[in-house]
Amino acid sequence: MPMERGSGAATEKRVVLLKPRGFCAGVVRAIDVVRLALERYGASIYVRKEIVHNRHVVEELRRAGAVFVEELEEVPAGARVIFSAHGVAPEVRDEAERRGLEVIDATCPLVTKVHLEAMRAARQGCTIVLIGHRDHDEVIGTLGEAPECTVVVNSLAEVDLLEPPDPQRIRYITQTTLSLDETREIVARLKERFPAIQGPRAQDICYATQNRQGAVKAAAARCDLLLVVGSRNSSNSKRLVEVARRAGVRAHLVDDAAEVETGWLEGAETVGVTAGASAPEHLVQELVWALARHGFARVEELDLGAEDVRFGLPSELGGRA
Repeated sequence: MPMERGSGAATEKRVVLLKPRGFCAGVVRAIDVVRLALERYGASIYVRKEIVHNRHVVEELRRAGAVFVEELEEVPAGARVIFSAHGVAPEVRDEAERRGLEVIDATCPLVTKVHLEAMRAARQGCTIVLIGHRDHDEVIGTLGEAPECTVVVNSLAEVDLLEPPDPQRIRYITQTTLSLDETREIVARLKERFPAIQGPRAQDICYATQNRQGAVKAAAARCDLLLVVGSRNSSNSKRLVEVARRAGVRAHLVDDAAEVETGWLEGAETVGVTAGASAPEHLVQELVWALARHGFARVEELDLGAEDVRFGLPSELGGRA
């Protein structure tokens, strides 16, 4: 949807549109997997859990014919099922094999990287500290790789309660969609308590999460309010709200423009707009137009650089990954 970018007076109400925003490479890949599977195999495609954490995306794919289920027991024996971008525990893969299901794996490659780190640490006999949210699909899947030697932490207080069997054999890994600042604090406390602890060679928090949080920090000084487009169960979207608030900016998470409360806009001259990594761009554009109807007609873009990450399709659909 095209937008006009004006050049009005400094006091004119405006929208600052953050970039990068919205879909990351893992989300694009996961959505493409479902669409291509529907084209190739027809409407009898099952998807375990939400393919990505966005209500609008899931509803669009459901209308296209995808059948979303919570657990594999809901999938008919021998049917075709897609695993979501968040990954699954080995026991889920084992169940799919026992029931003769045809699996298409849409796990984000960056999540797979964390699973491999967990498996490697377990083979080495280490206690694994998984930094993340216990109820998140990604953490549940990662924890399943080595539940007997993994402990999940999400705060400094939880780090202080850790008592690993051997403090010399301990590693940490993280959920890919965490707050950079809060994770940094937790890692620092882990290193303080356990000097021998080791972490991943490359940070587990994904590039898209880092970039979107960086854009929020860069925009904080010029915004009176930040609106983040994303669903309530989207971890990376919720983290954007937290990052803004920590920077002193009022911030709210909205699934779409209909959720914006008029009272939020009172007293604001500049509203920042961004989107979590699973939120479609058309929802951002609809929000911008809704804000224009409230007088925020001038639109400026804060562009911190393009993202050129691309992931290939899974082997089940003819890809290499």
